Amino acid sequence: MAYSDFKLNEVSQRFGLTVNEASGMFADVPEAECSDLLVTILGENVDLAVAINTEKARSEMIISPVLLEIRRKFKGKISLFSGVDFTVDIQQGLNGFCDFIIRPLAKITRTGKMPIPQEKITLVGWASCPSNNFMETKNENLKSGLAQCIAEMVAAQLFNERQGNEIKSIYGVITIGTIWQFLKLQDKVISIDLSEYYIKDIKKILGILVSAIQQP
Repeated sequence: MAYSDFKLNEVSQRFGLTVNEASGMFADVPEAECSDLLVTILGENVDLAVAINTEKARSEMIISPVLLEIRRKFKGKISLFSGVDFTVDIQQGLNGFCDFIIRPLAKITRTGKMPIPQEKITLVGWASCPSNNFMETKNENLKSGLAQCIAEMVAAQLFNERQGNEIKSIYGVITIGTIWQFLKLQDKVISIDLSEYYIKDIKKILGILVSAIQQP
């Protein structure tokens, strides 16, 4: 198996997770300011990315600029990985590629050509591309990413444990660029925020991402 092979019921049963679903889990998280640079980039890119309607376009034109904004907020003191092999435990199916990983800046070693994070991981992300019938299928497409994202979060939790990295929670993101949904894994409880955040709410999206990275 690989991350992308898991179904939601399967990933929760295999790893003994309790699933907690509720709206507004991040309602109290303060917004973060959005730079003029990101405002300009999103103003130029969002409609074009939606018109092209491919995962690559949404990833490059919307998601990556948002994550680079986060990196600038931390003055480059976090590492951002995109499309990396994150194999933690093949026998448990915790292997495959993560669309995005964020972690504190630290030394990077290399296996082959792929950079592997060696210190604690705080946030993993999975990007989904909708079908052409975007308005009718957006919910199904976000939901289709839940199991994969949760499996990646479990892998990040296991990775941190094996590395002796003390970290309270792992955060996950599912996004199609224009819509973002957030998850949190703490111990054996996976919390899924049923609230969806639209790109027009970019300050709230940035605030949640900043909060996830700043956790103790």
